[in-house]
Amino acid sequence: MNVKKGIWLVAAFVALIGVLAACGTSATSSSSGSSGKKLNFTMCVADPSTPYVQAFIAGAKEEAAKVGVNIKVVNGQRNNTTILDAMDTAITQHVDGFIQAGAQDQQAIVPGVIRLNEANIPVFAIDTSPNGGKVAMFISFDIYSSSVKAANLFVDGIKKRNGGQVPSGVVIEITGSVTDNWAQTEMKAFHSVMKQYPQLKVATADGQWSNDVANQRTSDLLTRYGDQVKGIFVQTPDIMGAGVVAAIKAAGKNPADYGITGICIGPEGIAMIKKGELLGAVEQPALDQARLAVKYLADLCRGNPIPKIGTTVVEKGQIWSPAKVTKNPYADGAFMVLQGPLVPQELPVTDPRLWENKLSYMWTNSQ
Repeated sequence: MNVKKGIWLVAAFVALIGVLAACGTSATSSSSGSSGKKLNFTMCVADPSTPYVQAFIAGAKEEAAKVGVNIKVVNGQRNNTTILDAMDTAITQHVDGFIQAGAQDQQAIVPGVIRLNEANIPVFAIDTSPNGGKVAMFISFDIYSSSVKAANLFVDGIKKRNGGQVPSGVVIEITGSVTDNWAQTEMKAFHSVMKQYPQLKVATADGQWSNDVANQRTSDLLTRYGDQVKGIFVQTPDIMGAGVVAAIKAAGKNPADYGITGICIGPEGIAMIKKGELLGAVEQPALDQARLAVKYLADLCRGNPIPKIGTTVVEKGQIWSPAKVTKNPYADGAFMVLQGPLVPQELPVTDPRLWENKLSYMWTNSQ
């Protein structure tokens, strides 16, 4: 069965990123909003066709307009060479700062980070961090602890469907690309919980951050294990959940019987939660990651203080607050660890602070 990677039509896609060529065209803020010279930043994103990346772009553009930054967004195409080219172009253009917003292989892009360092261009990262060089600040939520939270909910779901017990059987784990730090971290977290239940065999398959691939892998494993399957954990339901749900339905089963959980919701996940097809997922504060990255990178460039390791950032009313600042485990620099609530268990799916709801005007359901 062929499942489109995204089942959502992006109503505002052209307005937001339609002008972006691969590592090329700029999207520029229209007002300074801050004292000091106008700064020029490049932000390289992994795949602008996905809603969470569109949230990165929206957050970056919104903050850039406030703080007097020209923000140029380039499409890294989830390709290491393309991302490295974007870094080299930024050096040639003498930008004031560079934001890396996700990559497929965080080790492969380290040479570009080092070249930016040597050119005295400060580097920030959101979503995932390069595996080396100096990254002045990495802003994301804690993938490990968020995955543990989702895994515990997954086990609770199994217990509720089985009279309070964890029976013998098989659980399916659909991962992202296994070369990605994100996928590796989430696997470690999930298995740290599942090892407490040795009666459950974990059948793992690489969904490659794709609804199509996740659909095929889930279909294969459901065929192989049949009624032995007690649940399905999807690392990122926002970009693989729809494929998994479609595979379950194609097998004549009810998605609610598999207690799907994971981290990252997206507009697809919001719809699945409302339909009862997704038990719950941890929110990735995508809009705020980009907003905060532009804000603090502008502060750094202008000589203003930014949060330091050992401090805690508090912003009243924000779902990502409080955020501890720790040492980046992947590169030289700080890691601002944002909070990620579990939806709908800790935060209702209708909460207006969720970026999926803030930006709901951008998407229409194609179903």
